[in-house]
Amino acid sequence: MSKKNIVLAGAGGKMGLRLTRNLKNSDYDMTYLEVSEVGKQNLAKEGIQVSEMLTVVPDADIIILAVPDRLLNAVSSEILPHAKKNSMVFILDPAAMLAKSLYMRDDLSYFIAHPSHPSVFNWEPTKEASADYFGGSTAKQAVVCALVQGDDGDYQKGEDLARAMYAPVHTCFHITPKEMGLLEPALVETLASTCLTIVREGLDEVVRRGVPYEAAREFLMGHLNIQLAVLFGELPGAVFSDAANKAIVRARPILFKDDWKNIFEDDNVNEQIRDIIQ
Repeated sequence: MSKKNIVLAGAGGKMGLRLTRNLKNSDYDMTYLEVSEVGKQNLAKEGIQVSEMLTVVPDADIIILAVPDRLLNAVSSEILPHAKKNSMVFILDPAAMLAKSLYMRDDLSYFIAHPSHPSVFNWEPTKEASADYFGGSTAKQAVVCALVQGDDGDYQKGEDLARAMYAPVHTCFHITPKEMGLLEPALVETLASTCLTIVREGLDEVVRRGVPYEAAREFLMGHLNIQLAVLFGELPGAVFSDAANKAIVRARPILFKDDWKNIFEDDNVNEQIRDIIQ
């Protein structure tokens, strides 16, 4: 069976370069597109030469668009009219698709795959893997995948590529584009990133009030570790103390509005996505 021809657009960018490093020695026949001078320099350091778009896109079996969400409309509108019939468009995030800002063709399949990043509950056998917080290098991670348009065979083709580009991968979850939008931005960016930013500001505040930084940091990180383990079922049967539960009941109405779960409503998620795209 012949190798699939893959074009990676945005290959020298922040995310594209990570994918380039994983795919350049893969079982795929890779070519690379990059327009920025910095990106071209990044690729040159990897020993990779940039191709011309009109030379490689018409023969590509899969086109990966590794560019920022706000640029996907312009980039896809430039590249995809030249794609061959029945090829696959592979994107890394659901935002542009859900915002209907991606160039669409009925005769192409569209696939989305986004990494979960290594779990806080991962166990890794080496110090190097334990320090791979982003993933795609040495630590295992999961990937969520969604087939937007295409058939069952297209889904498997997309998942196979996702496993190669985000390796090492321990699990792929087959979900819908809408479910992917609930995960990101709503769950992990709008909710989790905001809450954790406030926690970090809390650390800074107790330090400002006189607690030594190292003492405060160690105390917080240790408590986060056990709190996460209790809340997410890593310690079956474990529960918060009565004192902790009382503190939660008291603090919840101070810190959160009663309607905070509206961030998961369709209109709200769409607003979050529009902000990202713009």
